[in-house]
Amino acid sequence: MKNRALKIYLFYCSNSLDAEDLSQCRDELKAHQLKVIGLPCSGKVDIPYLVKAFETGADGVVIVTCELGQCRHLEGNMRAEKRAEAVDSLLDEIGAGTGRIAAIQAKEGRIEQTVGEIKKFCARINQAKPAPAAQER
Repeated sequence: MKNRALKIYLFYCSNSLDAEDLSQCRDELKAHQLKVIGLPCSGKVDIPYLVKAFETGADGVVIVTCELGQCRHLEGNMRAEKRAEAVDSLLDEIGAGTGRIAAIQAKEGRIEQTVGEIKKFCARINQAKPAPAAQER
């Protein structure tokens, strides 16, 4: 099942991406179904939200955070990364495998790098077997 259109949920910190950056993300990832969810801080994303994304058929979830040390809310980006790791572990426990969720740090003024990392993530997901919820669609 290579090169299939993926359903990707993109949670992002509103301090790390602006409207122009999001537009570029959508343009670059137009081959996939992208659901974009803005947050005041990536640390506001909670485990139930991330799990719900997979329950509703997401093939993968990306959380775009601020760079380490640049979070306006002190440790929001670190909390988001820890929650992504927790959900990755839960997915492994239920047999969906690991690597379906990623926390990516947005480098200021380097949206191309962020989009490149998201594309690599999508390519990895495309190579993996479909998520259990995706198989039921």
